[in-house]
Amino acid sequence: MLSAVALQSGLEILTQPVGILGVLVLLAAIILIGRFLLSMAWRLVVIGIIVVGTIYVLGLLGFTLGVF
Repeated sequence: MLSAVALQSGLEILTQPVGILGVLVLLAAIILIGRFLLSMAWRLVVIGIIVVGTIYVLGLLGFTLGVF
């Protein structure tokens, strides 16, 4: 069934092992890049929480930083 759909849509390379391997390698590359970007995003979120929390606590203690 899947190979018939692939043949009808012009994706006959996906019915061969080389095509399947290529798709899997491409998928692995996308996952690795996504993992790297997510780790960077988490670092930025944590740094943002620390910075905003520090400014908030300093504001509670009476320090004015002119930010808020």
